[in-house]
Amino acid sequence: MTELWFGLLCFMLIAFVVLDGWNFGAGALHLIVAKTSRERRQVVAALGPAWSWHEVWLVAAGGVFLLAFPKVMAAAFSGFYLALWLVLWSFIGRGMSIEVGGHVDDELWQTGWDVAFAASSLLLALLFGVALGNVIRGVPLDDAGRFSMSLFTDFSVRGRVGILDWYTLSVGIFTAALLTAHGASYLTTTTAGPVHDRSVWWVRRLWMAVVVLFPVVTLETWFVRPEMFSAMMRRPVAWLAVAGLATGAGMVWTGIRRSPGGRTLAGSSAVIAGLLAAAAAAVFPVMLRSTMSGPSLTVHDGAADAGLRLALLWWPIAMLLAAGYFVVIVRRFGGTTV
Repeated sequence: MTELWFGLLCFMLIAFVVLDGWNFGAGALHLIVAKTSRERRQVVAALGPAWSWHEVWLVAAGGVFLLAFPKVMAAAFSGFYLALWLVLWSFIGRGMSIEVGGHVDDELWQTGWDVAFAASSLLLALLFGVALGNVIRGVPLDDAGRFSMSLFTDFSVRGRVGILDWYTLSVGIFTAALLTAHGASYLTTTTAGPVHDRSVWWVRRLWMAVVVLFPVVTLETWFVRPEMFSAMMRRPVAWLAVAGLATGAGMVWTGIRRSPGGRTLAGSSAVIAGLLAAAAAAVFPVMLRSTMSGPSLTVHDGAADAGLRLALLWWPIAMLLAAGYFVVIVRRFGGTTV
C-alpha cells in the first residue's frame, strides 16, 4: 500500500512539473522572446488559460503527502521552512505580475511587472531544482527524525548541510535550463509571428545547454549518492523511466532538426517525466536521506496506515474529474495566440 501511494505522490508531482514547468520556462523567457508590450501580452495569453489548473497538481500532491506520509511531511515542512517561504513568495510575485501588470496604462508600470514575472518564474524553476538536489543529497536528520537548515553552511554535501551547496546549485541550474527549454518548446506551439521565430531560436540553444549540463550533473550525482545508480539497475520501473527519457530525447532531437513544435514539446515532457521517475525509483524507499548520524526516513517509517485503503475509493474519482477538466481546458483554449 505504501508503495502505491508513493507512486501516486510521484505521479502528481511529475504532472505538476511537466505542466507548470513550461509556464515557468516561458515566463522566464518572455522578456527575451517578446520585445514589445503587445508581444509580451501574447506570451501571457499563451500561458493564461490553464494558469491555475496546473498548480492544482501541486495542491493535490500536498494532500496526498499529508494523507499518506504525515511524518515525512512534518519533518520536511519544518526543515525546509526558509525554502518554502521563498517558493511561496515567488508564486505570489508571479501571480501578482499577471493580475496587476495590465491594470495601469503606463510603460514603466508594465515593464516593472514584466521583470517581476520573469524573475519569479526563473526563481521558481531554480528553487524546484534545488529542492530536487536536496532530496537526492539528503538533509541533516537527527536521531528524532527532525532537521533544520540555513540557506547555506560551508557548501559541503556531507554533515550539517545547508539548502545551497555546490551540488544543489548545480541541479538547480540544470533544472532552470531544462524548464526554460521546455517553456520555449511550448511557445513554439502556442505563438505566431516574431515571438514564435525567437522561441524557435531559443529552443535550439537551450537544448544544447541541457545536453552539456546533463552529464555534468549525472557525474556529480554519482559522487554524492552512488547507490542510486546501482538501485536503478535492479528496478524495472527505473528501466522504463530511462527508456521514456531516451525516447523523449530522440523526439526533441528530431523535432529540432525539422521544425520545433508539438513533437519537441512532447519530447521535452517525456524527458522531464523520465528524469523524475527514474530519480524516484532510484531513491525508493528513502524519502529523506540523512547526511548525519540520524537514521533516514523511508516510506515505511513515515506512512500513515489508517485511511489509505479508504482513500483509494475516492482518489480515482477525483483523478477522472481533474483529467476531464484538463481536456475541456485544452480543447477550449488550445491553439496559437497572435
